[in-house]
Amino acid sequence: QVQLVESGGGLVQPGGSLRLSCAASGSIFSITAMGWYRQAPGKQRELVATVISGGSTNYADSVKGRCTISRDNAKNTVYLQMNSLKPEDTAVYYCNALLIGASRYEARYWGQGTQVTVSS
Repeated sequence: QVQLVESGGGLVQPGGSLRLSCAASGSIFSITAMGWYRQAPGKQRELVATVISGGSTNYADSVKGRCTISRDNAKNTVYLQMNSLKPEDTAVYYCNALLIGASRYEARYWGQGTQVTVSS
């Protein structure tokens, strides 16, 4: 079974930094893309950042310039470095991967979600 294991969430003060990690494990042949989404109470889930297999990245306008997504292909791990955090960044952050596993067809997988709270 393919699993996405997240870590790094927690409580941070406004203006602070946080680094999220997500490792994909299991029978994986290739990863097309990995990324981060978030969902705040009363709001729809939104894209934060993604990185595709070729290395290209994409960011939501709300986090552009404050967040950096990176990956370690050898470890099937994606990171999200978040700086200058604001209270409006408070949300449950979900790791996502588009990959080919043992089924040999491309499928989308989600992590369990990790809470990020920005508050003084």
